[in-house]
Formats: sequence, C-alpha cells, structure tokens
Amino acid sequence: MALTETISEQMKTAMKSGDKLRLETLRSLRALILEFEKSGADRAMNEEDEQKMLLSAAKKRKDAIEQFSNAGRQEAADKEAAELAIIQEFLPKQMDEAEIEAAVKAIIESVGAKTPQEVGKVMGAAMKELRGKADGTLVQTVAKRLLGA
Repeated sequence: MALTETISEQMKTAMKSGDKLRLETLRSLRALILEFEKSGADRAMNEEDEQKMLLSAAKKRKDAIEQFSNAGRQEAADKEAAELAIIQEFLPKQMDEAEIEAAVKAIIESVGAKTPQEVGKVMGAAMKELRGKADGTLVQTVAKRLLGA
C-alpha cells in the first residue's frame, strides 16, 4: 500500500479513537504529500520521494526537540518527540552504530580513502547507500573516527 493510502487509513483510525496528536501529525504528512503533488513535478510520488519527505519531517522534529530543550520548554519538546515517533513508524528501520560502522568501513575501502581530508568523498558514497537507513550525523561521526579525523 502506498504511503498516501496508509496515511489516509491511519487518519481515519486516529479520528475514530480521538488520538489528536497522531491525527495532527498524519495531517502534516498528508499536507507534505499534497504539496509535492501540486509542485508541478509531472510525475507520481515514488518511494524515494516518500522517504525524502519523511526524513525531512523527522529532521524538523529532531531540530525542534533540540531547540525546545535548550529553551527549557520540555512540554513542547515532548510533543515533538511524540510526533517524531509517529513519523518514524513510516521510515525503514534505522541502522545501529555497529551496522553503520561496518558499512562505512566497506565504503572507505571501496573509495580508497585513507586520510581525514577524504571524509567528503566517503560521505557522498555513504549517504547514497545509507539514505533513509541511517542518521547522517552519526554516519559522519563514524566516518571521521575511522579516518582518524
């Protein structure tokens, strides 16, 4: 089932159960889908587009959590964290640090990187391979550590 149908079905369920936070989050995702459809992209939304949209929404929530926490607004940070958990239900399972490290080691070998100055080359290849499966910040941290930066 496509993301659009899944979100619509879950919105109906959330309306019936009275789960306002879930409904609000699902509506924001549906709005992103509608925005894409009306953007003039002259094509249907594919899985890669869906993943980019979900990752963008998740990143916004993570940034908001950090901002609210720094400002001492824990209630707002908790709400953003709950929204992030709902969004993550639609994303593929995220890799843990050990899995990321193994993948980055293989990428370092394949691109032949040896110095800390080659982190950019490694990151380009790593994000193509790991997009949606791993947090970019964590991938960069692991790459820098492995290259001795």
